[in-house]
Amino acid sequence: MTAALAIVVIKLITGYLGRAGYGEYTTIYEFLAFFGIVADFGIFQIAVKEMSASPKRRGRIFGNILAMRLLLALSAMLIAVGAAFLIPKYSGTAIPLGIAIASVTTLLTILFGTLSSLLQVALKMQWNVLALVLGKCATLGWIIFVVKFWLPDDPIAGFYQLLVAGIIGGVVMLLLTFFAARKIEHFSLNFDFKFWKEVLLKTLPYGTAIFLATIYFRIDVILLSLMRDSDEVGIYGVAARILENLGTFSIFFLNSALPAMTRLFKDNLVKLKKLIQYAFDFLVMIGLPIVVGGILLAYPLVGAISDPEFLSDLSKGFFGSDIALQILLFAMLFAFLANLFGYTLLAGNKQIKLLWINGAAVVFNLIGNLLIIPVWGFRGAAMTSVLSQLFVCILGFFFVRKMISLKISLLTFLKTALAAGVMGLTIWKLQPILFTALGGNISLLILLPIGAVIYGIVLLISKAITPEMWQLIRKKSS
Repeated sequence: MTAALAIVVIKLITGYLGRAGYGEYTTIYEFLAFFGIVADFGIFQIAVKEMSASPKRRGRIFGNILAMRLLLALSAMLIAVGAAFLIPKYSGTAIPLGIAIASVTTLLTILFGTLSSLLQVALKMQWNVLALVLGKCATLGWIIFVVKFWLPDDPIAGFYQLLVAGIIGGVVMLLLTFFAARKIEHFSLNFDFKFWKEVLLKTLPYGTAIFLATIYFRIDVILLSLMRDSDEVGIYGVAARILENLGTFSIFFLNSALPAMTRLFKDNLVKLKKLIQYAFDFLVMIGLPIVVGGILLAYPLVGAISDPEFLSDLSKGFFGSDIALQILLFAMLFAFLANLFGYTLLAGNKQIKLLWINGAAVVFNLIGNLLIIPVWGFRGAAMTSVLSQLFVCILGFFFVRKMISLKISLLTFLKTALAAGVMGLTIWKLQPILFTALGGNISLLILLPIGAVIYGIVLLISKAITPEMWQLIRKKSS
């Protein structure tokens, strides 16, 4: 639901602000993400672990975690705002003031996440989900009001109101989560600095790895904003936002697999390797059709969720968001697999390996972007993202293989590639016919279901989904 709401937001904002305006909008949130991660630093995971281990001290532990993250978040946001006003390239743009406004949203989101840790320990995450969806609805509602009714013809004034929309959604999320958390545990801010020190020492390796991952994942947008114009950032931002939503598939799946992986590391390495193989096959089955279908349908997809000015016009030598999407889809597939190996290292308590991998990725990404962006612009940033994710994927596999002698069978991968190829060929043949007959983006309503059915049929015929998988599915269903 939140992904669907995010697509609607992209559609409204890109049509309202245009390429340059959306570029500044994207820069603001990407800039704040660097500072927001300082307030996170893996503390959420530590909070859940500590409260689960000591239920009687849950209120006091949470009070300290809340106070710690509040102080870190306030400090990080103040530094972010100050830094934004000191960057010469941002002078005279809407970015510095926009960062000051949006920093409130980031602060509210961090506090919302902190309260959610208490809900997770108590297994009451339905309140977190409800707050998240209603908060996104509130944000969307204010955006619709600004774009359609209040300031439809004044995007300059409306720009800051779009940022205010994030604050409104953040307040809704925070209040609903706060009342739900208070029903579970009475808490107040606590300042046990000895406990703070223990938590920070525990989270240091993993938190640093997360911070480095944020840098190599988001540095491309920041460098684009500093080295090119806002138009390019806007073009790239549409594709990056789509990929960000698609990336949740692997994260949700691997979050579900992590407890089993952690247990099997201690109990049964043979079953662990089988689980990793299944996870690899599943992520490939999800990722490959998205890559193939996304490349073929990038133009109508971008046209459906953004504004026509973001689309390529190759006759004039203009490259749009559809080109960026076609390139970044490969980064998504490599990221799916890199996440699998990263979660495996985490389950095996090898966070220090993640630290080295992400540190190397930052260096690789930074050098690549500095060399390629001046020549290729956002296309160079996209290509660097692909190479960076491939780099992380290879390093992750190397360390996992060294740790548990892992071997990955590519048989299912080849069968999946066959299914994706047949699906792609079908879409390629049908697209011009349906595009002409139905008119533009409406053809997606036919092409996407047809592609999904063809893909599923070939998977079954080729037995990419093995009899053992079917037995597991039937057993789980019963």
